[in-house]
Amino acid sequence: MSDSNKKYTELYEKALENKLIEKGFGEKDSHDEEHVRSVVCKHFNMELTDDWSNDCDHYIYEEDTSDGYTVYVSTYDLKTVNVSENVYYYDNDLAKSFKQAIYDNDHGDVKIYLSMLHDGEYWIDEAIGDIYLELVELYTDMCKDELTEENFVEPDMLLMLANNE
Repeated sequence: MSDSNKKYTELYEKALENKLIEKGFGEKDSHDEEHVRSVVCKHFNMELTDDWSNDCDHYIYEEDTSDGYTVYVSTYDLKTVNVSENVYYYDNDLAKSFKQAIYDNDHGDVKIYLSMLHDGEYWIDEAIGDIYLELVELYTDMCKDELTEENFVEPDMLLMLANNE
C-alpha cells in the first residue's frame, strides 16, 4: 500500500471513528458496560428497571416453585403466564428472551422489569452486548453513508477503482 493510500485510509478511519463517537458507538467506550447499556437503552428509547410496577412492557423475574426450586419467568402479560412458553428452568436461556423482548418492544417509551437487574447477572450484559454489536454495525453503515455524502470514498473502494484503471 502506498504512503498516500495509507494516509488516506488513516484519515478515513479517523473520520469514521469520530462520527461513531458522536453517536455513542466509538471504540473507546465500547468496553464500558454502563455506557453500552446506556446507548442501547437510548437507541430503543427503553428503560430497564427493578422497581415493580404494573405499567411495564415486559417482565423478567424469579419465582420459587412449591417444592423450593427457582424458575425464571419472562412475559409480556402478568395475567397470562404460559409455563411452556414463559417459564425457564435455567437463567442462561433468559438472554435470548430478553433480547426478543427488546426487539418486540421497539416502539419507544418502553419499560422492561428485570428483578435481577443489579445482581450482576451475566446474561443481562450478554444480551445488551449482543445488541450493542448489532447497533455498531448499523451505525457504522450509517456513518459510512454520511462520509460518502461528504465526498469521502471508502479506502477499499478507492483501491478497487485504482486497480481497475
